[in-house]
Parts: sequence; C-alpha cells; structure tokens
Amino acid sequence: MSKNVLRVENLTMQFGGVVAVNNLSMEINEGEIVALIGPNGAGKTTAFNAITGVYEPTNGAVYFNDQKIIENHPQGKMKKLYAGKNADMYKQALVKTPDELTKLGMARTFQNIRLFKSMTVFDNVLTAKHLRRTSNIFTATFKLNREEELKMRKDTEELLKLVELYDVKDEIATGLPYGKQRKLEIARALATEPSLLLLDEPAAGMNPQETEELTKFIHYIREKFSLTILLIEHHMNLVMDISDRIYVIDFGEEIAEGVPAEIQANKRVIDAYLGVSEDE
Repeated sequence: MSKNVLRVENLTMQFGGVVAVNNLSMEINEGEIVALIGPNGAGKTTAFNAITGVYEPTNGAVYFNDQKIIENHPQGKMKKLYAGKNADMYKQALVKTPDELTKLGMARTFQNIRLFKSMTVFDNVLTAKHLRRTSNIFTATFKLNREEELKMRKDTEELLKLVELYDVKDEIATGLPYGKQRKLEIARALATEPSLLLLDEPAAGMNPQETEELTKFIHYIREKFSLTILLIEHHMNLVMDISDRIYVIDFGEEIAEGVPAEIQANKRVIDAYLGVSEDE
C-alpha cells in the first residue's frame, strides 16, 4: 500500500463573506502526480496557498507525511461570518510558515514566475541550496564553512546539468527564454530537496512545443528525484497526459475526483467548464 504523503481535510478559506475554498479534502500518495483543476476563479491557487502556509486557512487541517502541519477553526469575527462546514470540528490554531514547510520537504512554484531577477541562474539555485546549510554567522565569519559551501556549489552545478541549464548558469535569470525561466523555477524548488513538489500552472504562457517538453521534464524529475507532485494546470492535454489522478473544484468545492478517463467523461466537470452538459 502506498504511503500517504499529503492529506487535506475539510480545508476552508473564507475572506469576509466570500468562501474561496469550501470543505476541500484530498489525499496524495507517494510517487503520484495529482492534478487540481477547475475553471478560472475556482479556488485552486487559494487552496495551494493555504496548504503551503502562505494563507492561514479559516478551517480544516493538513497533514504532511502523517504530521499535522496546519489546523485552524473559525475565530474572532469569522465565528459569525463563517459559511463553511464543520465549524466545530477543529480546536487549535497551528500553521507552519512556508520556510518551515520547505525544511520539512514541501516545495512549490508560483503561477507568476518569482525568480531572483538580478541574480544568475547559478545563484538562484545556490540560494535555495542554502536552506539545508548547517553553518551559522560564527562559522561563516571565520570561514569555517568552506567545505560545506564548496559542496553546495558542486551540488548546484550537478543539478543544473541534470535539468539541462548548466550552459546558461552564468546568465541573469530574467534574460532566459520563458520556458527556461519556468524550468529554472522548478530547479530552484528541487534544490531544497523536497519529497513533495507543488506546481502552480507550470505551463502557463508556454507554446505547444514548450508544453510538450515540460510534460517530459515533469515525468523525468518525478523519477529522478523520487518526487510526489501536486499541480494546478489549465492545459488539459498536459493534465490528462501526466496525471495519475485528478481533483476538480468549482466555486471552491470538489465536484469530481478520479483518473483522467473518468474526469473527461464526468458531466459535472463538463458543465463547470462549458456551462452545458452533453445531454443539453
């Protein structure tokens, strides 16, 4: 039986009177590529932000490798405004910060590329490598961390070779073609040594050739780095080609879950995307 890597339980994210994510539950098992899809404004990125500690959810819990990393319940004004479900199910407030979650082995990319714009390709990845450093101000001041720094630089070079960015390692990150910037952002996430990688619309803005290359790249890094992957994506060919399972949400609520063939034939999914079903 596959190990459960991520479990999202009754996750709700409410902003005032707007319920962006409502009672969302998901399970992602070790080694899977799972997609979270839905129409524009369905709440996908909001769910990502709540899972990765960017937002403090209004209600629900998240478990990573069987460790509870997030739990919250309606508090303050939200006690009166809360429009979700299971308001009394959770009692404590526990939200780890994004850097704490990254150290646990959860890394993500963003819908809008967030590279260190003035830094080289090499330094973008090396900076992420520093998350795992053991040196401190004292050892760095007296250059007692020289061996560790040399190893991180060597590891950065090896990673750039693996993802085929070594030839542009000295270029400024934002000077790269768009597809390579996307790849660099993923490489920077890989540098933190994650077991779970969350990709927020990795194919956004890509042409068909770049999308095909990205599909192969995601398969490659899943195998090479023994990753479990959760992704948001609007490019349905990529989603159907790459996903082991798919969750579909609309207006913040789950409307379907299954393998790609099941999702493609699901009338609720067709309605959500097209506004009409095949029977109409």
